[in-house]
Parts: sequence; structure tokens; C-alpha cells
Amino acid sequence: MTEPGVMPEPIDPTERATPAATTNAAEPAAKPTDSGGTRRRERFPGLLDAIGVPDAQVAAQARQRWDALAKPRGALGRLEELGTWVAATQGRCPPDLLTDVRVVVFAGDHGVAASGVSAYPAAVTEAMVRTFVAGGAAVNVLARQVGASVQVLDLGVAADTSDLGPAVTAHKVRAGTGSIDVEDAMTLAEAEQAFAAGRAVADAAVDSGAQLLVAGDMGIANTTPASVLVALLTRAEVVDVVGRGTGIDDAGWMRKAAAVRDACFRGRARMADMLDLLAAVGGPDIAAMTGFFVQAAVRRTPVVLDGVVSSAAALLAHRIAFTTVRWQQAGHRSTEPAHALALDRLGLTPLVDAQMRLGEGTGALVAVPTLQAATALLAHMALLEDVLADVGDG
Repeated sequence: MTEPGVMPEPIDPTERATPAATTNAAEPAAKPTDSGGTRRRERFPGLLDAIGVPDAQVAAQARQRWDALAKPRGALGRLEELGTWVAATQGRCPPDLLTDVRVVVFAGDHGVAASGVSAYPAAVTEAMVRTFVAGGAAVNVLARQVGASVQVLDLGVAADTSDLGPAVTAHKVRAGTGSIDVEDAMTLAEAEQAFAAGRAVADAAVDSGAQLLVAGDMGIANTTPASVLVALLTRAEVVDVVGRGTGIDDAGWMRKAAAVRDACFRGRARMADMLDLLAAVGGPDIAAMTGFFVQAAVRRTPVVLDGVVSSAAALLAHRIAFTTVRWQQAGHRSTEPAHALALDRLGLTPLVDAQMRLGEGTGALVAVPTLQAATALLAHMALLEDVLADVGDG
């Protein structure tokens, strides 16, 4: 991981050397992608210039403060690195405590579920959205433990959730997606709409005082498009990204691998434009999450990533503006193989490895107390010189 608060030498992520993907020996070679910033600047005018990095001077102050606290130098290990990162994102040392944590769960159904890639039917998505609103899901329980709030957004649930009100449905783009192995997930206009919605949601959270953001996901079969995106953006082999998702058996894994293979074949020619790629093989929930990550970086607000779906969105955000990753921490490492590949590509080391694969934002929330602890230590621990002065006075 890059040292917090220190600005790296700019690297265009599309220029990194990685192994070529292979999904089918008969498939044509991948078409070249846009390796420069021209296409991105045309698509997102002013955006690349709007995203900075955490404050390097504050990071240096934080490291000096850690060394001056009542402990041996480096004795708190990674907590010192994390506290430094929080201070640098806030632009102040000592940092403010992380008391306003917001979780946004991006929900949507995916047409590829009809191909038998999940152990659960698509109707579970709507049921879980209602459970989030009622406060009974795992993400709600964990959020209460750390003092976080939970907002659920229906971007593409294949059901009528209008009775839940505009807080849930105001940004809905469509009801479900096309089956990405044979057709586009959505139109380019819908991808643009979802991306803009995610940016608006991030703005609203920051404007109302959010200090730390978490993006969760809910959608039966959503690990399939996430795996496709990770495979394309890391140039990984299909067999290296396909996991068990909701707990599918061997036959289900084979169906999922075939769907990912075919979707990769379709998406490879669309990689010059990340929103076009999302239209081809993503979904409005993932597009909105991508916009959410981009705008969080614009607003200089730190983010904790969750599992494979959020990591896929983080890769997309990274391709749009590579400094977005400087505002992110990986909450955990899930059991989905694509997740580890994405985190490695992003250069992020997860805070927790608890063999989780639920999604919803749960893995990120398990990690939030570690960030809160690191921030509190940096802000409120006594200075060694004060401790020694007290001993001398005694």
C-alpha cells in the first residue's frame, strides 16, 4: 500500500503490464483500450482536475505526533498508518473522531440470474431491500454497533418498491438488467443516469456531515457482473475470478463461469469508455456505486470498500480517475477470488480477513471500529513528554 498522505508518481492504470486474459482460445485478441486521458477528459470534463490526494503535510504532522505519543515508536503498527490516513483525508491533525459514518446500499437485480448463476431466486433482492428498510439485516445490526446510519437505494430492483418512498426509489433507473452474457445490461443513457445518481448521493451525504462512507450492495447474481468487470479491468483469466457467490454448487459454478466468459467476450470491445462498459456488462447499481466513489474523492471524503461488487466499482472509478483510490481503504477480503485480484490491482491491503461473503457493506462495517480506534488514539493519547513531566513533578 502507498504510504498515506504521500502523493505518488501519476500512473495511468491502463498502462500497467498485466497478463492477458483468456476466456476462449477461439476468441479474437482484445481490442486496445484508451490508454490516455483524452477520452476520460471528454467524458468527465473538469473531473480529473477536481480530485486531489490526502494532505501530505498533515500526514507528516500525524507521523510526528505518533512518534511523540506515550508509547514506543511504531508500537501500534498499522493503526498508526490508518490514523495518519484519516488525518490526511480530513486535512487536520489531531483528526476529528469518526462519529458520522454513512452506509449506502446500492440495490439492483441482474438478468443473468435467469441462467442459474445464483443459489437464490431474484425475488430475494426485493425481500432484502424491505428488510434493510425495516432494520433487520446484518448490515443494520453492524451499523448500530458502530453508530452508523444505513440508506438503501433501489437503482434497478425488478419489483415495485414505490411504497417504500422516495428515500429508496428516487434514483431508480430501471427494473432489472439485460442478461449480460447475451445482451447489454442497460443503455448508455441509463448508465450515465445511474453514475450521476451515485455522485448526487455522495454529495448529499457529505453536505449533511458524513465523515466516512461505506458502499454496500444487494442484488441476486450481482457477483457475476462484478466478476466480469474485474476480469476485464485486471486482464485476469475467467477461471480466476469466478467464485461461489451465494454458495452455488459445481454445476452452478460452471454456469456462472460460462456467463462470465461470454460477458467478457461482449465487454472487451467496450473498454475505451467506462460508462459504455457498464452499459454492456454492469448494471445501474454498480454504475451508481462507481459515481459514488468518484464523487467521494472529489469531496475529499474517505471511503471503506466492502466486497467484490464494491471493489469492481472501485476499479471502474480508478480507471476514470486514478487518484480515487487514495481516498479508500479495503474493509475486508472476501472469499470471492475476484475480490483479491481487484484489491491487488488497487494496491489496497484489507483490514479484516474473516472469510465473509455476504455483501451489504458488512465486511466494511466490521473494519470501521479499527479506523475509529486509530483515529481516537491519534487524537487523544497522551504525549510522552507530558507523561515524563508528570513523573518528574512527582
